[in-house]
Amino acid sequence: MSEIRNLKPEALWRNFDELTQVPRPSGHLDKVREFLLEFAKRAGIEAFKDPAGNIVMRKPATPGMENRKTAIMQAHMDMVPQKDPKSNHNFETDPIETWIDGEWVKAKGTTLGADDGIGVAAIMAVMEDKTLKHGPLEALITADEETGMYGANDLPEGELTGEILLNLDTEDEGQLIIGSAGGVDITATLDYKEVETDKEDIAVAVTVKGLKGGHSGLEIGLGRGNANKMLVRIVREAISDDDARLASWHGGNMRNAIPFEATAVLTMPKENKEDFLALAADYKEDFNTEFKGIENEIDVIVKDVELPATEVPQEIQDNLVDAIYAAHNGVWRYIPSIPNIVETSSNLAIVDIEGGKAAVKILARSSSESVKAEIGTSLASCFSMAGMKVEFSGEYGGWDPNPDSELIKEMRRIYNELFGNEPTVEVVHAGLECSIILSKYPGLDICSFGPTLRSPHTPNERCLWATVPKFWDLLVRTLEEIPAK
Repeated sequence: MSEIRNLKPEALWRNFDELTQVPRPSGHLDKVREFLLEFAKRAGIEAFKDPAGNIVMRKPATPGMENRKTAIMQAHMDMVPQKDPKSNHNFETDPIETWIDGEWVKAKGTTLGADDGIGVAAIMAVMEDKTLKHGPLEALITADEETGMYGANDLPEGELTGEILLNLDTEDEGQLIIGSAGGVDITATLDYKEVETDKEDIAVAVTVKGLKGGHSGLEIGLGRGNANKMLVRIVREAISDDDARLASWHGGNMRNAIPFEATAVLTMPKENKEDFLALAADYKEDFNTEFKGIENEIDVIVKDVELPATEVPQEIQDNLVDAIYAAHNGVWRYIPSIPNIVETSSNLAIVDIEGGKAAVKILARSSSESVKAEIGTSLASCFSMAGMKVEFSGEYGGWDPNPDSELIKEMRRIYNELFGNEPTVEVVHAGLECSIILSKYPGLDICSFGPTLRSPHTPNERCLWATVPKFWDLLVRTLEEIPAK
């Protein structure tokens, strides 16, 4: 039995532990859907899979509370599949291994999936509990939130009947979230004809690693290093000074995760290797100086590899490297009226160049639709100049705050009564599904909240277990005090 089952509240952690045993990376959700439907059957509540692949549950009101407004609890079923480079974990088949490290619940070598498994587990705990007091309840557990928000985007209108939405996907206990950023996926691609390598050359693989990575929304303003942006500095100078040629490049694997490792294979005349080794060592020193106090220990590793048969043509190579170098990454600007909150950003998340195909994948976020368009056009212009085809997809709007929310007023009161202090009311740079759901159900009153998580979308994802009881108590009390219709 996992040790997390000893934590409180028992029902929430038991359900989360069971959830960790079910593979649920984005794009591979059949197993978790089956798991959730089977759970609902055991709990004796109505449940179904909708046309968008979401799971919807319904639970009748506690007798005498039938006149309350229907509350919708909402979370997403998928998790970001990130693992340590040394891990052999298969997210499509293997369970997540959890452990307790002092104050934190973590996973062994992988993302924990508390984003948003804790939210799903809380829904399950509410749905199975026959002692809680509440009005009519619905649950919306959405599909593929982490890779395009397809479940929310394709949510049928008229499916839900609730008037209040409790989104359980916030990652700082004590915050009530009333607004979030929109986003758009930007993909630049190019097909090219490879050329033969010089058989007199040697080949090396240069890797930038040891970075923290992180959530490309919540942690984009922390100044963490991007492995692709670091690697391009090395590659460009090696091309210029050491007659290097680019054979391949692989960096990052998720749009919404800051890339913590990237590798390029370079060919070069054998007499230039020592100079390149010195170049790589210099950049390692520079990176660690530049990111002192932010990153722990950045490493630049050079290894001899077998000479590949082909490489990128020189003109194509130069254009690709220049575009990656020039492309914006990180914070674009902060919200003018809330200067400590990022308004607009981009994450140069994935670079894949090999075998005659090049692809760069970026997630741009903004709480301003006009500035989101601006940063998108800027990035598109950059890659277009390199001859790449640029496509936009998965776009979703921001969630505009409602300062007159009755739900927020009530939850502030409840929080103060429960814990003796005021919660903060915030907007976040993360992408939440609230804006999409609100566009289909415009009358909803919405709040997002949750326990404290750190480093989601990385193998260092962790949940501060002492905040989970407070999250649970706030959820239970809020459901109990949902007003009458």
